[in-house]
Amino acid sequence: MPSWSRRFLVGAIAGLALVALTEIFSPVLAQTLAAKAPQAFQELFDYSLKEKKGLTFFVQGQTIPGVVTKMLGDDAIEVRNQTSNRIIIRLDRIDAVVAN
Repeated sequence: MPSWSRRFLVGAIAGLALVALTEIFSPVLAQTLAAKAPQAFQELFDYSLKEKKGLTFFVQGQTIPGVVTKMLGDDAIEVRNQTSNRIIIRLDRIDAVVAN
């Protein structure tokens, strides 16, 4: 076997191994990051709840402005804004939170 084809074969095997490892560990990494996101947002939720200050929530491509009115366990928050008295947002769906 020529040396260039041996190097190609080794490179191809290494590439497939890398793809396989990425596929195996990608869901674990995504779950870990998703679990830490609500903890990072908690400070802003508490601020909004206590000070009655508005936040902007980015939820799967949607922008929702509002003030946190209630924490619903560890899974969701209740928010109100000028157009809706009650909005329930699941914490695992939030992409980002901005303090206004």
